[in-house]
Amino acid sequence: MRVILYGQVYKNIYFYIQPDFGSSASTTGLNFGQLRDCYFDVGVDKKNEFRFRIGQSKVPFGFENMQSSQNRLPLDRNDALNSAVSNERDLGVFFYWAPKNIRERFSKLVSDGDKGSGDYGVLGLGVYNGQTANKPELNNRPHVVARLTYPFKIGSQIIEPALQGYTGKYVVAKDQLSPGVKHVKDLNYTDQRVAASFVMYPKPFGIQAEYNVGKGPEFNPGTDSIEVQNLSGGYITLNYKAHIKKQLIFPFVRGHYYDGGKKHEKDARSYTVKELELGVEWQPSKNFELVAMYTISNRRFEDYSLQNNTQAGRLLRLQAQVNF
Repeated sequence: MRVILYGQVYKNIYFYIQPDFGSSASTTGLNFGQLRDCYFDVGVDKKNEFRFRIGQSKVPFGFENMQSSQNRLPLDRNDALNSAVSNERDLGVFFYWAPKNIRERFSKLVSDGDKGSGDYGVLGLGVYNGQTANKPELNNRPHVVARLTYPFKIGSQIIEPALQGYTGKYVVAKDQLSPGVKHVKDLNYTDQRVAASFVMYPKPFGIQAEYNVGKGPEFNPGTDSIEVQNLSGGYITLNYKAHIKKQLIFPFVRGHYYDGGKKHEKDARSYTVKELELGVEWQPSKNFELVAMYTISNRRFEDYSLQNNTQAGRLLRLQAQVNF
């Protein structure tokens, strides 16, 4: 449950505040309030083609990470890229550049219902804490991120490829550790990734695919320790945009794979994820959407306390969402 405050304070100063009143503090504590976004943009030219974003905002890494829930088709973001930045956000300073016509194209891809990611520039550069949103900085060594993307128009179709990457040192917080797990003395671990994205917007058939590789902290059940290990994974989503009078229907299928650690979880939990998702989104109007999604999942996730743990199953999920 989010109510957004935003506005153009001056011709080159914009602010955006998004509190979230539906967050879970734990499995038994639900619907706590917290900040999702709290930032301001400062344009440095008359057209605001060059701008700095200062505050807590999304880190420009991964297309699906930057999609809002009303634009994303699957109910959850993929593990492969979302494990890079849990909740997609952090405190930092980001520089974005895009020509005026491309900024308008980014906006139109969202307003036309083509499942865009929003305007994060053609070029994005930034420094951020690296511990994720609403978490204290623990080593005073910022992460550095860069992203390059461009939405090409080819006839009636728009194709957007992108490259992105980041590097830094992530600190595994002491309250994330199980008693007895081994770790490096200062709890600082190398955290680096690069990713490629490819999007063909649904006009009417669409493809969305991303893959990343890198290294980061991950629990090793063979040594009962948290170590820097290689990681890799990605997804591909196929979708279709069907118009029925003023209604929109998006059938979709997503295949998803990830092998690596989740640094934000207990003991930098080790994962192997294999999932197939089949779904459909129905929009009778721009302000309401209903999603039904069937998931076939096989997940191995292990930490010091929970080893030799693989779970497989199938589930049907339903979500109704109002956007205003």
